[in-house]
Amino acid sequence: MSDTPETSPGTGAARARANPERGFDRHMLEALVCPVTHATLSYDAAAQELISKAAGLAFPIRDGIPIMLLNEARQIKAG
Repeated sequence: MSDTPETSPGTGAARARANPERGFDRHMLEALVCPVTHATLSYDAAAQELISKAAGLAFPIRDGIPIMLLNEARQIKAG
């Protein structure tokens, strides 16, 4: 029985789960916008958050997946 690309532990999602510190795929930033203002987001690698300066919100990134839900966002200070 051979490993197929979908089940091989060295591919895509399996590799991301095995190595959560790999972090967020910055190319995803080009496609994501703030769900409140539709403005662009910035990436805070240290905090593992996507920041919407326009809305004053920080959306968490968990296991490389941005959580773009308002009830998961944290209010940030303008400035």
